[in-house]
Amino acid sequence: MLTDQQRHQAADVLIEAEGVREQAGQLSTEWPSIGFDDAYAISAEVNRRRLEAGAKLIGYKVGLTSKAMQRSSQIDEPDYGYLYQHMMIADGGKTPREKYCVPRVEVELAFVLGKSLKGPGVGIFEALDACDYVCPAIEIVDARVKDPRKIYDTISDNGAAAGLVLGGRPLRPSEVDLRWTGCILYRNAEIEETGLAAGVLGHPALGVSWLANKLGAQGITMEAGHIVLTGSFTRVVFAQQGDSFHADFGVLGGVAVQFS
Repeated sequence: MLTDQQRHQAADVLIEAEGVREQAGQLSTEWPSIGFDDAYAISAEVNRRRLEAGAKLIGYKVGLTSKAMQRSSQIDEPDYGYLYQHMMIADGGKTPREKYCVPRVEVELAFVLGKSLKGPGVGIFEALDACDYVCPAIEIVDARVKDPRKIYDTISDNGAAAGLVLGGRPLRPSEVDLRWTGCILYRNAEIEETGLAAGVLGHPALGVSWLANKLGAQGITMEAGHIVLTGSFTRVVFAQQGDSFHADFGVLGGVAVQFS
């Protein structure tokens, strides 16, 4: 376990890396005794500083929701990070490639809460009931820590959250079988990835319930209007300057972003 001073030093490293847009060395190498509690404390410290600097929290992201990703990271549960207003990109809009270190794109379902939600004891039906609508999303992930990363590096780094695009056709969760929601991800008009939302914990709403219980154990309530990105159900795709991405979610419509 790290000391408070070491956790603050790790937060300094991550904030600097994001500011200069250059990946830092692995926190797990600099502080080999780092654990899960340390990683979430570092992420929370970065979040505290961002809020103090004027950032607006708009929700959370859930990551590592597929069994394959959990096995590769040697964990048995997802992780989470914070989402801010300044991360939002308009559907079909442009974002400068130079804003990021090594940007990658993921496709996900975004749940927008219509009422507050707090664990413990939140299950899939409570999560669905609290959701106002679901819509397609593209998440931009950008690791501020160099490879090879350990799970502690990723959690400390806010789950690599860097940007999000919401779009498509918002629907109530009861209007579509979310497990069978599919997506075709195009890069520059060529298909790169396809997948089904059932790959997210068996049902993407389980990502919302897991998060509510995880945050609830810390006394944190997810508020009405908060966005929850429930995790990618395709592999990530690297983004270069000039790349255009379009994610086709079928009945839910599509969402797009371009790297300028």
